Order: sequence, then C-alpha cells, then structure tokens
Amino acid sequence: MDEKINVTDGEALEQEEQTVEVEEVNNDVPEGNAEEAEVAEVAEEKDPLEAANEEIAQLKDKYLRSVAEFDNFRKRTLKEKAELILNGSERAVSAILPVIDDMERALENGEKTDDPAVLREGMELIYNKFVKILEGMGVKVIETDDADFNTDVHEAVALLPMGDDKKGKVIDCVAKGYTLNDKVIRHAKVAVGQ
Repeated sequence: MDEKINVTDGEALEQEEQTVEVEEVNNDVPEGNAEEAEVAEVAEEKDPLEAANEEIAQLKDKYLRSVAEFDNFRKRTLKEKAELILNGSERAVSAILPVIDDMERALENGEKTDDPAVLREGMELIYNKFVKILEGMGVKVIETDDADFNTDVHEAVALLPMGDDKKGKVIDCVAKGYTLNDKVIRHAKVAVGQ
C-alpha cells in the first residue's frame, strides 16, 4: 500500500508540475493577449491616409446623392412648369364657359324675336356677367376719362391740337386698356391733347 501511495504521490507531483507549467503558460497568454490588444488598438487607430480616403469616399457619396437629388428636383420643376403652361388657362376658360352658354341661348332666342330692345338687354346682361368674371380673375379696366397721359398705361395713337388746359390729357379712348393683378396686359389706346 505504501507503494501505491508513493505512486500516487508521484503522480500528484507530476500533476502539480504540470499545473505549475500550465499556470506559467496561462501567465504568458494574458501577456500575449495584451500585446494583441495593443496591436488591435494600433490597428483601430487608422492610418491618416486611410482615414482621409474614407472621408473622401463619404463626401463623394454625399456629393453624388446631392447632385442626383438636385437633378430630380430640376426635372420635377420642369415637368410642373410644362403642366402649368399647358393647363394654366384652365381656370380662365372654365370661368368663361358660362358666358358662351349665355351667348348660345341669346342666339337661339334672337331667332324667335325681332325686338331689338330684348336683344340689347340680353347682350348687356351677358356683357355684365363677362366683366364680373374678368374682375373676379383680377382684370381691371385702365381709367382714361379726363386722365393725364401716362406712358406706363396709355399708348398715344393720335395727337389732337387742344387748348392749354387739355395739353397732356387723354381726350378720347380708342381701345380700352386692361391690367391683370396690377400688371398692364394691354395699354389703353388714346388720343392725347397737344
């Protein structure tokens, strides 16, 4: 039995020596891990050239996205402008359609009557309705009655010799002028005193 104890003691000694060697190896491993950690930290601290290249790549991507977005915006704006040009008068035309309906009714009723007063009254009603529609869209008549001649809104088509009190004044309106939202769309054609 003593031999068995010695053998067991010997095995225990061998196991202790192996344990010590393992501990020494284990002590070496953390040091190796520390070195690897330092290498990893150095690797994480990127080379300035690599960092600059990455930043350039990010900025290039951002630039390309901005250019593409602007190009899409430009195309969308051109499309919207084209639609406005094609369909911009839709509101005006739809507002004028009732006047056309009234004119058609007046023509039909004009065949049934020979009374010029009735026809005149119908034409005046249609005219007044048309003027109200134009006013609703921002169209106004340029005033010419006893007005001073103004080249911004008037176009002189004739000069009439008059007294000093009528000099530079509008004498007669040949064709009415109109503004649309305070912008002259047609100058009033007038005769001016000289």
